[in-house]
Amino acid sequence: MLDKFFKITENKSTLKTEIIAGITTFMTMVYILAVNPGILSEAGMDKDAVFTATALSAVIATLVMALVAKLPFALAPGMGLNAFFAFTVVLGMGYSWQFALTAVFLEGIIFILLTAFNIRELIVNSIPLNLKHAVSVGIGLFIAFIGLKGTGLIVDNPATLVSLGSMKNPNVLVGLAGVLIIGILLTKKVKGAILLGILISTVIGLFVGVTIIPENFSIVSLPPSIEPIFFKFDFSQIFTLDMLIVLFTFLFVDMFDTVGTLVGVSSKSGMLDKEGKVPRVKQALFADSIGTFVGAILGTSTVTTYVESAAGVAEGGKTGMTALTVAGMFALSLFFAPLFMIIPAAATAPALIIVGLFMISPIMKIDLNDFTEAIPAFFTIIMMPLTYSIAEGIVFGMLSFVLLKLLTGRYKEVTPIMVVIAILFIIKFFV
Repeated sequence: MLDKFFKITENKSTLKTEIIAGITTFMTMVYILAVNPGILSEAGMDKDAVFTATALSAVIATLVMALVAKLPFALAPGMGLNAFFAFTVVLGMGYSWQFALTAVFLEGIIFILLTAFNIRELIVNSIPLNLKHAVSVGIGLFIAFIGLKGTGLIVDNPATLVSLGSMKNPNVLVGLAGVLIIGILLTKKVKGAILLGILISTVIGLFVGVTIIPENFSIVSLPPSIEPIFFKFDFSQIFTLDMLIVLFTFLFVDMFDTVGTLVGVSSKSGMLDKEGKVPRVKQALFADSIGTFVGAILGTSTVTTYVESAAGVAEGGKTGMTALTVAGMFALSLFFAPLFMIIPAAATAPALIIVGLFMISPIMKIDLNDFTEAIPAFFTIIMMPLTYSIAEGIVFGMLSFVLLKLLTGRYKEVTPIMVVIAILFIIKFFV
């Protein structure tokens, strides 16, 4: 029945491969269950309640992706967006977390309307094919950079921005061991190499103090109540300028992070059709729209499609069965949270580094001889890791594409939608 519904065999996959892919994706993004409550609690929200809201919103949004879009992508409250929620809107601008949740709620409604009227789909399809391949490469460098940072191999440096971390750091050693283990398993063509690498690295971490098992450790626990944050909105200031600015920022970042992830991972996995379009993109965009809408009601920040989905795709995930597995794992995590929480960042980081390698392969499809194509592609690629944002990479890529085409007299290669998007990007810089 699952095979027929998800067309697993038709997509040249197997149920086992899809399940392993789903577990792999989950393992690379399970950190959000620990990180999101930590960040949103800084805004005054109940930490335990946010944990439950995070898991539930991930389950609901990923289920929509699995059952409606039937694509191997997972969703959860987005990193960066949660930091903007807590540190900019609440702590910086001085608004309540209820105000910020209201902005997320309105964003969800707007996204549902934009998706229903095909506006988001038009934006996805307006991205030139060369830039779609560049988005995949940029995401590869971005998530590899996140992985290197997660191991402690790359650290911040006030003089040079980044520098090499201490090779004596046990997190670095566990991370590098994980990369070697996954590399060996991949070379030997072992199924589930990335997942096995995460698990083996976690075990290695036990012996060097990286994997910490807390006192009174219990594998099973009941999920905390979401009552303190459930449906807690503040509609008294929805017509203020600040609300407009906050709402625009949420909309912009989520729009292009999701678009970038869908396009980039689809490009890498060969899912783009002959015209370079993402299959069932409208249904996929509905998933994050509904996830954001429901997530705000439950009490969490904006839900978005996760770039870590690339890890599952790298393991062979091609259908909604991969996403269904991720949703199932998030549902289980509500009751087995302590077990998942002991997996350290140093154990999941090697998976991101290796997936970064997989993601850069579409660079071979980019036309590097035509400078009106090559320069925008390069901007897209380089700006993602250096601005720590998929959205900003797309901004610089699209803007340079439109300007170069127009200024070299090749305006016929620029669609009206691209011009409108470019103008909005320029406005965004100065608002």
